[in-house]
Amino acid sequence: MTSVVESEDWARSWRSKFPIVEETTYLVNHSLGAMPTGVREKLGGFMDQWETRGVRSWGEGWWSAPSDVGDLLGKIMNAPEGCVVMHQNVSVIEGIVASALDFTGTRNKVVYSDQNFPTNMYVWEGFRKLGAEIEVVPSDEGGIVPTERLLEAIDETTRIVPISHVCFRNSYLQDAKAICERARSVGALVLLDTYQSLGTVPVDVQELGVDMVCGGSVKWLCGGPGAGYLYVRPDLQEELQPRITGWMAHADPFAFETGAQRYSASARRFLHGSPAVASLLQASAGYEIILEAGVEAIRNWSLRLTEGLGQDMLERGFAIYGPQAGTERGGTLTIALNEDESGPAFVKSLERRGILVDHRPGAGIRVSPHFYTLEEELAGFAAAMSELRSSRDWEKDVDAAGVY
Repeated sequence: MTSVVESEDWARSWRSKFPIVEETTYLVNHSLGAMPTGVREKLGGFMDQWETRGVRSWGEGWWSAPSDVGDLLGKIMNAPEGCVVMHQNVSVIEGIVASALDFTGTRNKVVYSDQNFPTNMYVWEGFRKLGAEIEVVPSDEGGIVPTERLLEAIDETTRIVPISHVCFRNSYLQDAKAICERARSVGALVLLDTYQSLGTVPVDVQELGVDMVCGGSVKWLCGGPGAGYLYVRPDLQEELQPRITGWMAHADPFAFETGAQRYSASARRFLHGSPAVASLLQASAGYEIILEAGVEAIRNWSLRLTEGLGQDMLERGFAIYGPQAGTERGGTLTIALNEDESGPAFVKSLERRGILVDHRPGAGIRVSPHFYTLEEELAGFAAAMSELRSSRDWEKDVDAAGVY
């Protein structure tokens, strides 16, 4: 496993594994990571198995896929075997976790910041009807949430803190260790959303002492859509009985018992219905290459690229939205625009130039190199941004701008 990156040769060595980078400057990894070549083999194997083995496939890897793929993913976050299960997406996962909690007593508070991804807020807001009290911690200018402000909100009435490790608009890297320690000291749980961190920022669930971790594979993990993950601390699993459940969570699913759920003693108790096997196998190709590259090495390269790009953009007269120091960010750099400039139009104009990024309202252009990105590609992006600003050529794309 690589631990030190000294030149572009390391980054260049991965590019043959990601065909899209041959024709495109791919800087939108915070949204959809590039597809590794191994995905074709995984999906081809799935189709061959279904075609030739039929229903026997369930006993030849399909049924166990949520756990088997979960164990593979768990290696990226140093999770013990049997503690990670796979789902479709984070919305479902957060609903399952929320359904396992009791909000009828005095410990009914849910704490998160206003920088959480909206889907997470929607899920927890829905539990107000079951007694949950929601406290949303406000951010300062630039979308930065002071750690002390967040910690102060976590008290003896807090049931759970479902919080983003890296915020999606500005890539602000929150102090997960401090959050976990504070929650533990008052008897609250932490559900850490690592969607924007896992695969580009080192995450060690045992070192953090975190209760639960969730996220998806579509971004930095290069696993594509449809493969969410849930880690639950081993000694916490049997305490939780999700109301959102299904036959895969049963202790003996093929007994087809009727009546109340009899939960599995393992992390499979957090499953529900039959899995989307193809999506899980597809995602495993991404996990394998992330493990091969090594997250420490990926982080080193990411910091080198984003810090260099940030300095270049500042010298060109652009502003950075959010944290200014690379060590306070995940893998994304958000470039602020002037009030009279259209972010979506900039994105479309860059797309016409073969550069893929995106824009978020109230933040700016999000730029996310990965371990297959070259410094010369970022130099090309920076030059294109300056050209668009000076020429105002982006105005041609105001009506054509799309959203992704």
